[in-house]
Amino acid sequence: MNLLSLLLSSMLTSSSVNSVSQKTGISEALIKKLLPLAIPLLIRYMTQNASSQAGATSLLGALTQHTSNRSMADQIQEADTTDGEKIIGHILGNDSDAVVNKLAGETGLGTNEVNSVLGAIAPALLSGLSAANTSAVQQNTAAQQAAAPSALDFTSLLGTFGGAQPQQTADTSGLGLLSSLLGGGTVAQQPSSASLLSSLMGFGTAPQTPAASQASAVDGTELLSILSALSGK
Repeated sequence: MNLLSLLLSSMLTSSSVNSVSQKTGISEALIKKLLPLAIPLLIRYMTQNASSQAGATSLLGALTQHTSNRSMADQIQEADTTDGEKIIGHILGNDSDAVVNKLAGETGLGTNEVNSVLGAIAPALLSGLSAANTSAVQQNTAAQQAAAPSALDFTSLLGTFGGAQPQQTADTSGLGLLSSLLGGGTVAQQPSSASLLSSLMGFGTAPQTPAASQASAVDGTELLSILSALSGK
């Protein structure tokens, strides 16, 4: 299991979605439409930010302030959305308005509603990343001691965050679009919404980024490799 799967599994449970809905006043259906598009983008931006020493150090510092192991639903319910929106602002940087506008256009939400949802999930997103990074460091240490490579697996963290698999009713169509964009197939073969997602995925990145590198940035593999290397020193 990768970081993207961990976060989506935890945040698309009925309890987590319900918490976001209660927190923001936005329908669960629209939240289920937004999160599978927004979370991969946020992971990719964090990966991009962590590609510099200063950015990685800053992100690690933020993670030390978000270490709750309560369920995602509880963390979202108790989130300081003002602080959460500041977190999102740091992650997206100068692209904040453009990304929010694109997400709003893709989902039918208003920009204020998109900001509200992202602000509600941001602290829980960081705590999930913090836990995954800790797990990655532990797994890497164990692999080094055993002198054998070990694939990162965060399945055990799902119980900690109340992350049962999302219900079948959850709208995770964004994952299918991501898969087609980052794996086989071309944008031309996909529904028109794929072109919007493609433009979203292109924000803040160099042109002609290889698909394999894009996939690593989106699923969190590259991000966890950077953070666990620094944390394990």
